Amino acid sequence: MGLTERVWDAFANTLKLSDKVDQLNTVVSKQQSRIEDLNARVIRLEAALEFAIRTKPTKRIPGSSN
Repeated sequence: MGLTERVWDAFANTLKLSDKVDQLNTVVSKQQSRIEDLNARVIRLEAALEFAIRTKPTKRIPGSSN
């Protein structure tokens, strides 16, 4: 294997690695979007739960005038 072949192989491997890094970047960006969406959904659920707990009717003692 000559010097030219080794340089060409190194160049080809660098391009392949660059493509894989770009693909990984795309996957990570999609995952980040999903995480942010899930985070927003959890916040809305927490707010709904807290609202439901605070507006829960109070139990009255039977026979009470109130």
